[in-house]
Formats: sequence, structure tokens, C-alpha cells
Amino acid sequence: MTRTIANLVTVSALALSVALGAGAAQAKEFLLGSELPLTGSLARVGQGMHEGIAVAIDMANKSYAGKHSFKVQTIDDETSPAKGVAAVEKLAGDGVVAITGGYGSNIIGPASEAAQKAGLVYITSGGVSPELTQRGYPTFFRINNTDGYALAMIGLIQEMGAKKVSIVYLNKDATSSLAKQVNTALTAKGVTVGMHEFDGSTSDFKPLMNKVKLQDRPDVIAMVGYENDYVGILRASKVLKPQVKAMVGVWSLATAQMAKEFPDLMENVYGTSMLPYPVEFTQPEAVEFAATYKKLFNKDPDYLGQFGYVQTRLLIDAVVRADEAGTLGKGGLPDELRKTDANTLIGRVTFDKNGDNLNFTHRMGQHQGGKVVLVWPQDAANGKMNFPAVPW
Repeated sequence: MTRTIANLVTVSALALSVALGAGAAQAKEFLLGSELPLTGSLARVGQGMHEGIAVAIDMANKSYAGKHSFKVQTIDDETSPAKGVAAVEKLAGDGVVAITGGYGSNIIGPASEAAQKAGLVYITSGGVSPELTQRGYPTFFRINNTDGYALAMIGLIQEMGAKKVSIVYLNKDATSSLAKQVNTALTAKGVTVGMHEFDGSTSDFKPLMNKVKLQDRPDVIAMVGYENDYVGILRASKVLKPQVKAMVGVWSLATAQMAKEFPDLMENVYGTSMLPYPVEFTQPEAVEFAATYKKLFNKDPDYLGQFGYVQTRLLIDAVVRADEAGTLGKGGLPDELRKTDANTLIGRVTFDKNGDNLNFTHRMGQHQGGKVVLVWPQDAANGKMNFPAVPW
């Protein structure tokens, strides 16, 4: 009902403009859809991406003012694959031009399949499983992938000079794929690796971490999971106190939110992060991004918001190009996205025939005194790693 009223207002305004002899064209409004986990076990990361998407909408409405305007309709998938599909189907029925969002490869898989069936572009930074870009879906795009995360974890562990590593990983597609990739690379370099799988229903990690402590006796424990998994692993480790030199994770770990919620667990822990916290920006777009984020949410952005912003801004720019070319209503948006070659807040982004951004590489941050300090690679670092050092 709201959208119908909005359309009537637009038509009335156009009629009035013509009647008054105004020559300026009316701005076109585009409605984007967003399906995200705003509740459930992935709520923290979903909220971070949601905030970045909102910043992209706000900044685009400024830069395209008078020509185009943008809105986003968001539906909470509640960290459920079935509800992710239902959300996409609802958004398609409501007439969105494309979808930005999604977190968790197991949710993004079926949700993006629903988008493909509806003929809608689905762009994300929340699903890195290799299988997602092997399905041949012309409407699927992502700005990051497993390789970029794996290279960052491998590079940091190599720099530490670790001889023995235990990889503790969740048995889902994306996490298993990343764990196995890290295992293969480290083993090839002469590192002794122990692999320890756990199920998503695991709540007590003490038996698993005791096995790691007594059987592996590693220099480094590498954690591949999600926020609640990291918290469980770190709590168990703090009780058992394995004699390790570092605790290293990947996504959703080196964030300001984790530092604030779990200060007793995060100190000295590593995770992937494109940004330090507090953020330090100098490039004009990045400065505007941080200022807009602060204005909307009264806090500094973290890398989850950065990813949400980048994917959405690339989508918006492609929507505008397709509209100007007259192909937006004819299925031309995927082709416009594939023409993307942009230097963004996460580096260069281009898309291959499968919708993957093969330029993606990540960075590693470390929790230090309530801050997230970038420590790898050296050319992106804004501080030195505390090593050896653990939270206990």
C-alpha cells in the first residue's frame, strides 16, 4: 500500500511539473531488496552488513540527487535457509530491481537460487563457499571468496613461523572448504597440521580443545567458524589454557562489536579485517563513508559495514548504467555488473563469468587493548602484532 501511494505521488508531481512548464526530468526511484540475518546466530554480522547497505543508499542519494533515488526493503531471514528463500520470493513479488545482502553460504545458496529463478541479481559479501560460483547462475555476484581469507590466514601463520597448527573448524561448506585449503597449503610448506571438525550444535568445546591441547600440542590454533563458535572455543581454551602462541580466526572475529561484547576473550586474538578500529581513512570516498556511517549509527564502521557498502554501491552504479542504456527492464543488469572495474574500499573489484571477484585479498587484524590493529600484510599494517600472546 505504501508503494502504491508513493507511485501516485510521483505521477502527480510529474503532471504538476509539466503543467507548470518545468523542463527538468523527474528523478527515477529504484527499490533494492535486502535479505539478511538480523536475528538468530548470525545477527551481529547481518547487522553490520545492513548498516553498510544503509550507508551506500544514503551516499548514492546524494551523488545521484536530481537524477535517481534509491530505497531498500529489508527482510530478516532469521539465520534460516528456508526463510532466506521466502524473503527473496517476497522481495521479488514486491518489485525490487535486485538484491544485496545475505550471510552464510548455506543460506545464500538457496536464497540466490530463488533470485536466479526470479531473474534478479543477487550480490553479496557473506558467502565464500567455492560451490556458490560453480553453479552457472548469471545473476549471482560476490565481492570476496575463500581464497582471499585463506591466503590471509596462511600468510599470518607463516609469518609467525609456526611448526605445528591445529585447525578447529565448523563442518559447513564454506568453513570446511577454507579449513581444508589452509591445511593443504601449510602441509605443503612442512607445517604439521591437526584437523578437528565440530558440528553447529556444539555448545561445550572443552572436550575438543582438551584433545587439541594433549594430542596436538600446537604452536597456533586456527579457528574457522562463526561468532558463537569463536566464543565457545575461546571460553574453553581460557579454562584449559593450552600452551599455544596464538589464537587465529577468520571472518566476524576482529570487529569492534566482538571487542565490546567479549573483552575478556578477545585480547590478542587474530581475525580477518579490512579496517583497523578505530578506523583511519584518508581517501575521499572512504572519509565520506566513515562520516556517513557515524551520522547514521553514531559509531565508527567495521569491515562488515565496509563490505555491505561496497557491494551495494557497485550494484547501484550498475543499475544506473543499465537504466541509462535502456536494458534494466530487459535483463541487462547482470551484463552491466560484469563490466565493473572499480577501485573500492576493499581494493579493485571485477567480476569473472561466474560472478566472482578474483582480485580479492584480505588482511589480518589483532585485538589489542580494545582496538583492532592491522598486523598483516606489512604494507597494510598500522601496528605490530603481539606475539606470542593469548587471551589468558
